[in-house]
Amino acid sequence: MQHWKEGGHDKLCKLIKKAGGAEQYNANKKYTEAVAVAAEACAEDTKGQTCYICTQALHWKTKEGLVRGCACRGTSGVAHVSCLAEQAKILFAEAEENNLGEKVLVERWDRWHTCSLCEQLHHGVVMCALGWACWKTYVGRPEADHGRLNAMRMLGNGLSIANCQEDALSVKEAELSMMLRTGVSKEVMLAIQTNLSTTYRRAGRNEEALRMRRDVYSEYLNIFGTQNRDTVGAASNLAVSLFDLRRFEEAKSLLRKTLPVAQRVLGEDNDITLKMRTTYAQNLFKADGATLDNVREAVATLEETTRIARRVFGGTHPFTLDIEDELRDARAAHEAKGQGA
Repeated sequence: MQHWKEGGHDKLCKLIKKAGGAEQYNANKKYTEAVAVAAEACAEDTKGQTCYICTQALHWKTKEGLVRGCACRGTSGVAHVSCLAEQAKILFAEAEENNLGEKVLVERWDRWHTCSLCEQLHHGVVMCALGWACWKTYVGRPEADHGRLNAMRMLGNGLSIANCQEDALSVKEAELSMMLRTGVSKEVMLAIQTNLSTTYRRAGRNEEALRMRRDVYSEYLNIFGTQNRDTVGAASNLAVSLFDLRRFEEAKSLLRKTLPVAQRVLGEDNDITLKMRTTYAQNLFKADGATLDNVREAVATLEETTRIARRVFGGTHPFTLDIEDELRDARAAHEAKGQGA
């Protein structure tokens, strides 16, 4: 009663009720904040451009600025978060209403996180804003609804990519708990555990990430075999965690076995393949007792990987920049080894 009379809760509660309840109110609020952060971060990149969906610079209704968080370059890929969200919402709703089948549902859902022009994932604060957009769209659905479950996963991934790890962990652990309670397929559960392990790693909880990634890789091998995209992705994640904990020989052994499979199954341009090549190079030149030949191989691998990444993702994409950082470190290690020799 004191809060009601003196703390302004009478007004706040009316706003919460009008928005559709506490969860919806919070989602709406966080979405607005995330859009503002994303637009500010992209302001220089999108200066003087217009949204490719609504063709306006400033959104007519929300007055939000423009963003770009994919692999598009030049004037391509610039949009408002609300336009991207509305496009994804309409496409997915159409697939649901017309019972277009699981394959189409998955393809339509991808519009929430993947650019329709360059077909690459959104990243950084743009992905975080889209995560909140997705969550506020489906939060009102029943707990076990697939749209709501996917939206929770999208939100957790967006928070993690934007480096809000504690918030991401709370969402992903809640998602795992919900899945255990409601029951889902083994494949879906493995996907959830994969996402959770990534956030454990980003939060610095490397031992937990490694344990979970070992289990996930083993399950994928048993269920789908070696020639499967998800198995290859699980191997890549496991190799990263082995590297984090300086288990270089085990990581190299795993990558020598699985990298050729990735190149054959996914292709040289695939982000998982490029990530595996980068991790292999890291294990070569950062390992204790790395030889000059090891370092030379690492430099050659990273030079080729950088060329592919620049062609596929562009020179300003975070993925490309990360590989270039590793290439600089490898060249420095090569120079130091050469002088020592």
